[in-house]
Amino acid sequence: MPATLRLYRRLAVAAGPLAPLLLKRRLKQGKEDPARINERRGVARQPRPAGPLVWIHGASVGEVLAAAALIERLRALDIGVLVTSGTVTSAAVAAKRFPPDIIHQYIPYDSPRFVERFLDHWQPGLALFIESDLWPNLILAGASRRVPIVLINGRMSRRSFPRWRRASRTIGALLSRFDICLVQSEIDAERFTALGGRNVVITGNLKLDVQPPPADETRLERLLFVTRGRPVVVAASTHPGEEEILLNAHQTLVRDFPSLLTVIVPRHPDRGEAIARMVIASGAQAARRSLEQLPTARTNIYIADTIGEMGLFYRLAPIVFMGGSLVPHGGQNPIEAVKLKASIVHGPHVFNFPDVYGALDSAGGACRVDDGDALTKQLGYLLNDSAARDATATAASQVVEKLAGALDRTLAALEPYLLQLRLERRAADA
Repeated sequence: MPATLRLYRRLAVAAGPLAPLLLKRRLKQGKEDPARINERRGVARQPRPAGPLVWIHGASVGEVLAAAALIERLRALDIGVLVTSGTVTSAAVAAKRFPPDIIHQYIPYDSPRFVERFLDHWQPGLALFIESDLWPNLILAGASRRVPIVLINGRMSRRSFPRWRRASRTIGALLSRFDICLVQSEIDAERFTALGGRNVVITGNLKLDVQPPPADETRLERLLFVTRGRPVVVAASTHPGEEEILLNAHQTLVRDFPSLLTVIVPRHPDRGEAIARMVIASGAQAARRSLEQLPTARTNIYIADTIGEMGLFYRLAPIVFMGGSLVPHGGQNPIEAVKLKASIVHGPHVFNFPDVYGALDSAGGACRVDDGDALTKQLGYLLNDSAARDATATAASQVVEKLAGALDRTLAALEPYLLQLRLERRAADA
């Protein structure tokens, strides 16, 4: 084990007594669920189910949703599933999207004591880490217990790769604990191999195989009723700095489309109040979904500051701007919007999904805009031309269909481990 990991483990042990202070601070910031705070110490809130258990870990909402179809397949095989993640938002999404028998727990802080408590209770037969959220003590402790550990949907961004190369012995020691690394693309395979990954296999991007997000029919009908006859644009998963650009675009477009409604869905719903203040200060009318308000005829900007309702808004609007792309965040996943026939517009900063956006742009399935003026122009073009919207949505659907298949390839790579778990279940039942 390299000196860096030995030092990390010692520091993690020393920092254990400081966990209450960290938790208290995060509670004040709204980043923890007070009813489930002990899960961060590795304390489970429910018993372990009988039989084999697969543990799937993803950092946040995107990673958890990427595994949704895989979780359904495992469930169909009568294999128990434990999902861990690190954010309050991801926990809320898991509660809405997954059946009750899929267990969600917050990932424990990466202190050896908390990690051992977590593993003692859950005793997983297989651990699947999604993309690149790698916690050293969890990985090392799992490997020492001979739990098979697999990286799925692996991704190594162009920003992370040079940083990890400077700590090549550290990342190499962690990646060597993985039985197999299932990665999204050829460039990801090259990067993981260069960093010491073993058995690196390209399986594609699981996010391309996600099902369209659900929508409550009653709520959808209500929204369609109150917005009937109005042109609607949705800005999905926006980040600070983008709402101002969208508001400026709206105020320009409303000259040609007087009844235009712009729906802003902030990536972090707790920013809804601040966005509303900004909209009102500009002289525009705002309504907030978290306050159970519906858009009226006078509403210019509808702020959808709730969790788990993207399916509603993708079905409401034929045009979707994907957030996190006009600011250097890296862009958000466009696949769910594509699957609901939206015409996609995005900014230049899409390095989180370079292959997906590259394929969409090349096929005419999405349009890149580099600034607010270009965004305004493109939205106006799409609002004015339904044939162009339909052509873009059709091209995007064809791209996604061609790129799909990661779920089946991932399951094929996992089959030896899943077979072992099924044999263990049969032996236990006998």
